[in-house]
Amino acid sequence: MNNELLAMLEYIEQERGISKEQVVKALEQAILSAYRKSSRPASDLNVKVNLRTGELKAWARLKVVSEFPTEDEILLADAVRRIPGAKIGDIVEWEVTAADFGRIAAQTARQTIAQMLRKAEKDIVHDEFKDKVGEIVTGTVHHADAAGIVVDIKKSQGIIAGRDRIPGEQFSAGDRISALLVKVDMEGSGPSLILTRTSNNFVRRLFEREVSEIHDGVVEIVGIARAPGSRSKVAVKSNDPRVDPVGACVGMRGLRVRNITNELGNERIDVIPYNSDLKTFIANAMHPAKLLDIVLNPETKTVTIHVDQENSRLAFGRKAQNVRLTQRLIQWNINIVIQESEEEEFARKKQEAAAELAARAGISAEAAAALVEHGYLTVEGLGNASAEDLAAIAELTDDDRAGIAQAVAAAKAASPADEQQQPAAEDAGAATDAEQP
Repeated sequence: MNNELLAMLEYIEQERGISKEQVVKALEQAILSAYRKSSRPASDLNVKVNLRTGELKAWARLKVVSEFPTEDEILLADAVRRIPGAKIGDIVEWEVTAADFGRIAAQTARQTIAQMLRKAEKDIVHDEFKDKVGEIVTGTVHHADAAGIVVDIKKSQGIIAGRDRIPGEQFSAGDRISALLVKVDMEGSGPSLILTRTSNNFVRRLFEREVSEIHDGVVEIVGIARAPGSRSKVAVKSNDPRVDPVGACVGMRGLRVRNITNELGNERIDVIPYNSDLKTFIANAMHPAKLLDIVLNPETKTVTIHVDQENSRLAFGRKAQNVRLTQRLIQWNINIVIQESEEEEFARKKQEAAAELAARAGISAEAAAALVEHGYLTVEGLGNASAEDLAAIAELTDDDRAGIAQAVAAAKAASPADEQQQPAAEDAGAATDAEQP
């Protein structure tokens, strides 16, 4: 195992950037732990590795006694053979390498040292990346599957879990990839760098990287609402009246925002001018929909938006995405009220009149619609129509005309009774008034 150990130490130092001293320290601790489990050595025990020969030996600190030694003691007669001048009560370093020590080291050292090396590597990774949390890092795809994407970043590895991947994007081994560093994981056994491509802050950092005005603080990102892989709304404002915040973010011929869109797998980016007036800000965020009115309820933080039928689809967006992202951006609840046009309202009223007429007269919906088109909206109104008038309406069948006649007769029969009840009620009221003093 000696030559194999030396080769391993050399490889780890050159390829992993971990010094031999670090590896040896981990190795000594690993074999010491394994040795303790397999035998009953002295309490004060050390394992030492010879960096020149690769030889491993176990050493114990033993107390020199005159007789009846325990596991932590040695007889004076044995001690003086190696250490002339040793006296009773002295503490001596004594090699206690057992015959099966090599077998124990070979069986357990490899797996234990691997664990210790991972810890040492994680310490190095932590020191290198702890100040980069929240920033964009770039690496090369090691492999990608349904569970996530493993990324090689310098001499360490990162993981983009499935939930942190932009839906629909595909990567292959060797592809360059950028992501936001969320955490340096010191505990898990997998890659140490936890990455994401779905965070709002990933979009924020991309804008800072592409737009110098944002990096310099001239333009400020006020808020971000995002549906990863589909659409994002980014609200921006300028701290310099001479600088157009939207123009700065979009760039010449849209180059800046296009670079960000390409990085996000063609995710659509809406750059929205922020306004301290909430109504104006909402109107900007709901673009391209044109709003008729905006009503605010500060107590419930609810916005009621009025739109016409033509703009309702734009206001909601595909799968209600436009209104949902605007709601996240302004952090208010949004209700959308669709107002009818005069033509739509007229058509609705005609449908309601036809439905009521069909129910009362006992005729088909088509016949009722034809009557409404000819100006007959109620059964009472049909009482003024002559037989010739009804005969002129081609959509009416003989059964329809019979039903209409019965409904008109019933309406006229009910009308006199109503008129008789009203005077009777007035007489009773007058009698009551007369009885009062």
